[in-house]
Amino acid sequence: MIIFPAIDINENKCVRLSQGDFNKVNVYSNSPLDMAKTWRNKGAEFLHIVDLDGAKSEDIINKESIETIVKNIDIPIQIGGGIRSKEKIKNLLDLGVNRVILGTMAIENKELLEELAKEYKNKVIVSIDAKNGKVALRGWKVVSEIDSIDLCKYLESIGIHTIVYTDISKDGMLEGPNFDIYKELMEKTSLNIIASGGVSSVEDLKKLQEMNMYGAIIGKALYDNRISLEEVLECLREE
Repeated sequence: MIIFPAIDINENKCVRLSQGDFNKVNVYSNSPLDMAKTWRNKGAEFLHIVDLDGAKSEDIINKESIETIVKNIDIPIQIGGGIRSKEKIKNLLDLGVNRVILGTMAIENKELLEELAKEYKNKVIVSIDAKNGKVALRGWKVVSEIDSIDLCKYLESIGIHTIVYTDISKDGMLEGPNFDIYKELMEKTSLNIIASGGVSSVEDLKKLQEMNMYGAIIGKALYDNRISLEEVLECLREE
């Protein structure tokens, strides 16, 4: 199972939000590159970057930080945050990003999504944010009536291979992931599933690995030193 340390970038700083609330921002570093180097040096094999300013503009507000990380870090990077156009996807891939993560656009513009799935294949993955099994859109501001399992089945049918699935009621709360939804996803689809939201202990990660999850994103638990990346990677290797 791949462990993805999360680097959330807001105004070119490394931050964490609680429940996606921009009024509850903790700044952990003024240098996202330094944070990327820290996780790389601690053994990370892949980085998960969120451009929190992405939804505000079609321009890549944190372009300098992202480009600097790509040029100076020798492990793959996936990035999401307000990516709603083919042009933005191309710009990020041209910067050297390995995979782009689509969110709201994947639900609101299925015609474009199907085109992107054919053209970019594994370079495009979809992030699903859900609450009580229903898909949340636009930075968690709107909870739709779309069933998240049905959406995952559709994504698989059009050629999407990998998803990030976040139970937003768990995100940043350090209460453990929603194991039941991941179990259901594994039973009903063949997608590569990256678990996100609520991971707070090595035990959480061991359980996800036992479920044969493709990956897990860790954010707040790492930044608050509740778990160490070295310990996590060592324990998972021993399993």
